[in-house]
Amino acid sequence: MTEPSPSAPDSLPGAAPAPLMGASDIRRLAEEISVRPTKTLGQNFVIDGNTIRRIVNAADIRADETVLEVGPGLGSLTLGLLDAARSVVAVEIDPVLAGRLPATVAAWRPHAVGNFHLVLADAMRVTELPVEPAALVANLPYNVAVPVVLHLLQHFPSLQHGLVMVQDEVADRLAAGPGSKTYGVPSVKAAWYSSMRKAGVIGMNVFWPAPKIHSGLVAFTRREPPVTTATREQVFAVIDAAFAQRRKTLRAALAGWAGSAAEAERCLRAAGVDPTARGEVIDIAAFARIAEAHGQPDS
Repeated sequence: MTEPSPSAPDSLPGAAPAPLMGASDIRRLAEEISVRPTKTLGQNFVIDGNTIRRIVNAADIRADETVLEVGPGLGSLTLGLLDAARSVVAVEIDPVLAGRLPATVAAWRPHAVGNFHLVLADAMRVTELPVEPAALVANLPYNVAVPVVLHLLQHFPSLQHGLVMVQDEVADRLAAGPGSKTYGVPSVKAAWYSSMRKAGVIGMNVFWPAPKIHSGLVAFTRREPPVTTATREQVFAVIDAAFAQRRKTLRAALAGWAGSAAEAERCLRAAGVDPTARGEVIDIAAFARIAEAHGQPDS
């Protein structure tokens, strides 16, 4: 078992920070359980304690909160989250990694064993958790980052804020506002649930294995969706149609969704949106108005 380095108790005022796992700890632990990071699961483990502290600080976690962590891997970020939060619920898809996590927590944070809850599952399929989380903090695999974030925000309304580490390009897309060249489906759908902002960039060398691109931090704060009689599914259908051919005007892009270009134009005008505009220039409230106008008789 990988044991922590000696450290002063973190519960005493003025005590040294509790130890976090470094590169040698991570590699040794991986070797003990015969784990090699796989591209299939997008596994890049954080091996730098300062980066862990930076992520935890940027997440602005309160001591009375439960944090949801997706993809804890070998537990390097988990330890930092246990130091800051009341409890951590970790969702891990890899059974080998999940099987070792409780022992890692017991070795490095014995006082927090009762505050750690492990769920062996695919985060895209999770709809119930043992403890209701208030915050999400996660190092997300690049290939599933956006769907995971949207799924969790949809199914866990208790999530009020959080911080996710994703591919830097994905971070830009999540945080983009109308008119930006990176504004698209992820930007608008994320805006249905929350306000998102870019909170920093993380270099490649703090991971093992080191990815070929930088990572970005995205912070979010929950907010109410636009007031509308349209459902989330109806609004998201408009968003998908608008960006399926983003170079087209909304009148043309929404023709298939609305049934005809003429009906698309009627919905757009009823929503107060210029039919010659493109989806990249309108916000989530406008998409909600378009969805709501669909099917309503022309006044």
